[in-house]
Amino acid sequence: MKFFIDTANLAQIKEAQDLGVLDGVTTNPSLMAKEGITGKDNVLRHYKAICDIVDGDVSAEVIATDYDGMIREGEELAELDDKIVVKIPMIKDGIKALKYFSERGIKTNCTLVFSAGQALLAAKAGATYVSPFIGRLDDISFDGIELIEQIRLIYDNYEFDTQILAASVRHPMHIIKCAEAAADVMTGPLSAMLALLKHPLTDSGLSQFLADHAKANS
Repeated sequence: MKFFIDTANLAQIKEAQDLGVLDGVTTNPSLMAKEGITGKDNVLRHYKAICDIVDGDVSAEVIATDYDGMIREGEELAELDDKIVVKIPMIKDGIKALKYFSERGIKTNCTLVFSAGQALLAAKAGATYVSPFIGRLDDISFDGIELIEQIRLIYDNYEFDTQILAASVRHPMHIIKCAEAAADVMTGPLSAMLALLKHPLTDSGLSQFLADHAKANS
């Protein structure tokens, strides 16, 4: 399973890249605003800065919700760097835009997916990635992991190439459950990735090893 980090914070992206397990980045307008990145030119420069740090795909979201606007913004984003994946919302014009970009070899990420039917449409339109938001589904008492399992079954049934990118991942158990459900990618905060390192028996075992080493060499 690929690990993407969901942030626009360059320091966190670099830390995840330096860890050696980062496969890509996802961002959105909210994450850009959180870092104080405003204005079209600044946003474009920030996307390019992210691409310069990471080796893998970088999802960059269009703001427009009409077909012509999404095409215009998506083409501009795709020209920034070969790593850019144009992030398109799950709406009617978004499906049309996914088809347009797919036919031109431009990678896409269909975002704000909350049902298997939406994921099926995105795959039919040729999306590179589909992003079911599992954390937001959990928030309203729906099982986000169950949705990943449904999409996996459908995609395997028909051999769709679209990759399942589990989004809105909140914590390490989300990551483990996504791996068990055979998601192709998970995207979440750096804190969730680092939490996978932690186990009390690892900490106590290391402490014991160090204490024994100190005794043996005293």
